[in-house]
Amino acid sequence: MAEGRGAVDRVIDIFEVFRQAQRPLSLTELATAARMPKSSCHAIVGALIARGYLYSLERPRALYPTQRLLDVAHDIVAGDPFLEHVVPRLEELRDASTETVILGKRQGERVVYLQVLEGLHPIRYSASPGDLKPLHSSAIGKALLGAQKEAALRSWAAEQNLARVTTATICDPDRLVADVLQSRQAGFFQTRGENVDDVWAIAAFFQAGRETLAIGLAGPKHRMQDSVLPCAQQLVTTCSLVARQFKNL
Repeated sequence: MAEGRGAVDRVIDIFEVFRQAQRPLSLTELATAARMPKSSCHAIVGALIARGYLYSLERPRALYPTQRLLDVAHDIVAGDPFLEHVVPRLEELRDASTETVILGKRQGERVVYLQVLEGLHPIRYSASPGDLKPLHSSAIGKALLGAQKEAALRSWAAEQNLARVTTATICDPDRLVADVLQSRQAGFFQTRGENVDDVWAIAAFFQAGRETLAIGLAGPKHRMQDSVLPCAQQLVTTCSLVARQFKNL
């Protein structure tokens, strides 16, 4: 959160502050945590109260969200064009691999996670829907890059400043292109601690109508390094089944 953010950003900041605090907050506490002027916070809070998204407490004088946001979000997710068809397959993949399974899509120059089913182990890769990841350092990002024609991939890589996310991140454009092309021949894409230290991930892409999406599978290095190939077979099969499902819609 930072100064100079727009009105929409500030509304989101308010809800994220409540998510972190998990308790009623005074207007002053809310404005401070959201790093916005108290007058701006007061105006936004007033609008949210008027629309039924916040309610006020008299003693102590504080604010807290109602369940309206949850109900709205639930209704929105129920109409998602992809999740209804994909989630059962993701659950099957999660159960078979026991690792975290992710559905993602390219959003500009990043990957946005659309769904995350966390693995069955106490120690696992954790993420949330809505998380944004770099294309070049995430397995899903590499898969979505690999869905392009080679010329488009090379042009994209040459124009990017490939930031180092971990010590293992591939930041050289030529190395990244070679890695993506080699992975495309193998049928799946892989990261080895390039986005999160000690986390290995694999991914594959599929077509859903005119959209290109990817499914990733991620877990700690000590488990994934010995199970990449069987997990990749399960992953590729899942992507094929999902793609076939969308063709039949």
